[in-house]
Amino acid sequence: MQLNNKSVAAIAVIVVGVVVGIYTMSKKPEPATPEQKVAPVPSGAVMPPGHPPVSRGDQPAGQPVGQQVAQQGDGRSGKTVEDPKSKFTHFRVGNSNVKSIFMDGKEVWVGTSGGVIRYDTATDDFRFFDQKDGLLSKGIFNIAKLDGRIAVGTYGGGMSLFDKASGKWENYNVPNGLGDAFVYKILKASNGDTWIATWSGANRIRGGDLKDRSKWEVFTVENTKGGLPNDWVYSLEEGQNGEIWFATEGGPARFKDGKWQNWNHDKGGVGASFAKIKNDPKFGVDPAKFSEHHARQAKEMGLEGMSGAGAYNPNYIVSLVVDRDGTVWCGTWGGGLARYDGKVWRNYTMADGLPGNLIFSLHRDPAGKLWIGTNNGVAVLDGDKIASKNIKVLTTKDGLFSNTIFSMATAEDGSKWLGSFGGVTHLK
Repeated sequence: MQLNNKSVAAIAVIVVGVVVGIYTMSKKPEPATPEQKVAPVPSGAVMPPGHPPVSRGDQPAGQPVGQQVAQQGDGRSGKTVEDPKSKFTHFRVGNSNVKSIFMDGKEVWVGTSGGVIRYDTATDDFRFFDQKDGLLSKGIFNIAKLDGRIAVGTYGGGMSLFDKASGKWENYNVPNGLGDAFVYKILKASNGDTWIATWSGANRIRGGDLKDRSKWEVFTVENTKGGLPNDWVYSLEEGQNGEIWFATEGGPARFKDGKWQNWNHDKGGVGASFAKIKNDPKFGVDPAKFSEHHARQAKEMGLEGMSGAGAYNPNYIVSLVVDRDGTVWCGTWGGGLARYDGKVWRNYTMADGLPGNLIFSLHRDPAGKLWIGTNNGVAVLDGDKIASKNIKVLTTKDGLFSNTIFSMATAEDGSKWLGSFGGVTHLK
């Protein structure tokens, strides 16, 4: 894995205004552009999921090089022209969070808080999608593949499916059976069922038949009698023997053979205690100071007024991975990384070598390495034992676009794509 942060080319798709260009990294930052001059926050500050994007002081600045981008129409599509003497490592998306990256052969689909970008790595063609193209919302939480179509989970616009042959989007929302218009994850299970994580429970569509309304059902705290511990479901993963795991704001849950089981911090599972992490650095701006939601959580946990308390909820599962052997990994909001071997939960924090305790994303690559996206860089774990000697940490000092890593994916050639605020790092 090598990054050249002295002179690397970058494809820029600025979602605010949809301006496209080629950039070269420079040691000397340029003055902020008009798009950057909005609500600046200190370096290291972390925004809660779903928070409107703000500009950051630690973003790399760029200088245009002589080459141009061949654009079509209003600049929403075109072809990039890279500098053959430089490496492409940064893909800019303006003042947007990159919440999802999906690899579909040679194509990279990038889901941002400003729309969807499709980039063809073989031809350098790109295309930008938002409401003008048929999406009901430009805020994107998740991109996946569902029965041959690109499936997009949006912020307030439901689920959208893209058919490459027709170039059309088909939308599904609450009247179609969705539990909520905020869709965090879309999963096709091995038995043919489709699962959808929403902010008002989890949908199951039996047999994946989206057109048959009778096949849609939604699981909530109420109708599962607490089996699903919280209606805010942030992720879904299939485990062994068809079991489905849920990442919720009230802890992880498992649905197997029609029965529910869940865990939380008070029962000895999931994230680390506040006593263990309260002195760890890198909280940045305390979310409780500007987010009513996190302020309320801090109060409910008896941590009101304590520094960094709004960046801590050990039951808030932000990311989820289930290994082939059944091992479950949960990324928590400030409580570090949790691991479940089928019997015991163990948690790991900065004291164990992680660069941060807010675990925004998890990715198990084809080589077996676990990529851990945090609020302070990405940790690459070689093996299953969490220890400093087994963890390699990458930050902006190594060439990352930003230290807040919200999404990750592996390309066919083994290279990694890492999404953050303002851009994507292509790690070769």
